[in-house]
Amino acid sequence: MTSKSEITQEHLSKYLSVTEKAIKKLKIAVPKRSYLRQLAEDFLEMAESYSSDAKRFAREGNLVNAFACINYAHGWLDCGARMGLFDVGEDDQLFTLYE
Repeated sequence: MTSKSEITQEHLSKYLSVTEKAIKKLKIAVPKRSYLRQLAEDFLEMAESYSSDAKRFAREGNLVNAFACINYAHGWLDCGARMGLFDVGEDDQLFTLYE
């Protein structure tokens, strides 16, 4: 039995999967020539980079850093969704929305 203070491979796998689904689901919502488009693309790039780092840490067996990175990645996604940079289809299961 694991404690609530332990990061397990199963727990990490769940978070990796949720973030991967979220990245695949979102669409950039702002026009291509808008300043906000650059911001949206940057948010998505940050999320993808942190997600990639999380997967690398997981492969190396570093579950603590993997868990930290995947949560940071999802934070970028949630922030972009709340700001309206990403169209997430009002999915409040994969994203934290404003209302």
